[in-house]
Amino acid sequence: MKTAIVHDWLTGMRGGEKCLEILCELFPDADLYTLLHIKGKMSEQIEGMNIITSFLQKLPFVEKRYRYYLPIMPFAIERFDMSRYDLIISSSHCVAKGIVKRPATCHICYCHTPMRYIWDMYHHYFGNGRLGWLSRKAIPLFRDYLRKWDVSSADRVDYFITISENVLLRIKRHYNRESEIIYPPVNTDFFTPLGDDGDYYLMVTAFAPYKRIDLAIEAFNILGYPLKIIGTGQDEKRLKGIAMQNIEFPGWIPDQEIRGYYARCKAFIFPGEEDFGITPLEAQSAGRPVIAYGKGGALETVIPIQKNDHRSLSPTGVFFYEQTVESLIEAVKYFEDNGSSFNKEKIREHARRFDRSIFKGRIEGVIRDKYEQHMKQSC
Repeated sequence: MKTAIVHDWLTGMRGGEKCLEILCELFPDADLYTLLHIKGKMSEQIEGMNIITSFLQKLPFVEKRYRYYLPIMPFAIERFDMSRYDLIISSSHCVAKGIVKRPATCHICYCHTPMRYIWDMYHHYFGNGRLGWLSRKAIPLFRDYLRKWDVSSADRVDYFITISENVLLRIKRHYNRESEIIYPPVNTDFFTPLGDDGDYYLMVTAFAPYKRIDLAIEAFNILGYPLKIIGTGQDEKRLKGIAMQNIEFPGWIPDQEIRGYYARCKAFIFPGEEDFGITPLEAQSAGRPVIAYGKGGALETVIPIQKNDHRSLSPTGVFFYEQTVESLIEAVKYFEDNGSSFNKEKIREHARRFDRSIFKGRIEGVIRDKYEQHMKQSC
């Protein structure tokens, strides 16, 4: 069985790449196709694959400005020759699912989300004065084209697997396709509790607009509590410019160091609406509660404490339900007053339901079953 794996781009180890890493473990002899690869940014498992890049790899400033090439990404992904493969597994949040295949080939897409740039998160990326005059004129034109392409290319997928109930509904809404949920993996053997506790709150995140890091910064500017924000990205300069001295930016650091930050934080701050969200589960794996915006993927990964009812079973966090500074401040203050309600071992026990081994076993079984089903139908 000749197999290809397709991933949008290889520029850093985030949630989607942790899923990709396991796909590479399951299919180490597969060819790995991607629009762009920044060498040395991926795990050893991924770097060891036979990686095939698109013509975008050679375009100017692509390593830092690859999102600017979004309008030509569909063209780039369609240029790959997939004619010799029996099985294609796409790991897609942008255009990877749009790969062109022959009818006999089985294409299984692990869909992290329909393209967020043109659907639900359009205004986070392209609104609020983020664009110059020329871009304001051009982007709406490209948006219509990209939406049509995104919907039509979904028909090239034989089977959709997705990361959460949240995204399952989005796939149904945008593509009118059914999908099966397999929650992304958390390395609970690696992210573990430590003995000593710190006095700081923590975020581990890419500095992308929809992550709402600005909301956390504004809230902690007022609260004055220590906040550490680990990560990097397109909004880094702006975010550092609005932060007070109680907010620290350690940069993007290796998991070996992040593990200690998780284990010692008072609580993990998660103010954005995510498709799923692996980082809150990494924090919970380390026994730490999460203060999260109560929408999207957090509804499936965090058990909120029921305010005014401390009998709620094994809570793992606190929700705030309005994406405002005031609402987040209220949630942090509630946590400060009720921190004793959280049990480190119970929080970790909840996180283990999403363990890496569970993901690996489930996705291997589903891929095998879907491939066999496709082969029977093709006969």
